[in-house]
Amino acid sequence: MNELNDSEVQSRPTAEELIAIARIARPQGVRGEVIADLLTDFPERFAELEMVRAVRPNGETRVLQLERSRLHKGRIVLKFAGYETVERADELRDARIVIERSRLVKLPEDNWYEFELLDCEVVTATGETLGRVSSIDNFGAAPLLNVQGAGREYLIPLALDICKEIDAARKRIVIDPPEGLLDL
Repeated sequence: MNELNDSEVQSRPTAEELIAIARIARPQGVRGEVIADLLTDFPERFAELEMVRAVRPNGETRVLQLERSRLHKGRIVLKFAGYETVERADELRDARIVIERSRLVKLPEDNWYEFELLDCEVVTATGETLGRVSSIDNFGAAPLLNVQGAGREYLIPLALDICKEIDAARKRIVIDPPEGLLDL
C-alpha cells in the first residue's frame, strides 16, 4: 500500500482543498483494475496523473500510484500499483479519487466549477437578498441555480444576461431578473 511519509502527512490538504474527479464503482476484470464514474469534464487529465488520493466512504485516505487509465463507455478504467487482484481492487469500491484545488484545469473567463457557486449569496441589482445557492440543476438551455431563501426557493437561470456579477471568491452573485422570474 502506498502510504504518505511523515513529511507528506504534515502537508496533507484539508477536505475543502480536495475536489473529487472520479468515484470508483467496482473492480473491472480480473487484473486489479477498477471502473469509475467520471466527476470531471476533463477525463484526459488522468493520462497526466501519476499519484492520486483515494478517499474511502469512512474518510480513510490512501495515496495511490496510477499505472494506467483508459476511457470505457463513458467511464474510466484505472489501474493502481499494488492492486493486482479483484479482491484487492474491491477495497477501493466507492472511494472518491480527489485532487487538490490548485491542480484544477483553469477555466475560461465567465466559466465556473459548480462547487465554486454553491453557497454563494444571491442578491438582486437593487440590493434584495434572495438566499444562497444550495444546488445547481443541469437540464434545459441553461443550468439553474437553486436558491434557498427565507421560506422560499428560487430557480435562477445561470445566464450572463441575468447573473450580472459572479464573484465566486467572495461567494456573491448579483442578478438582474427579468420581470416575473422571482414570482415563479
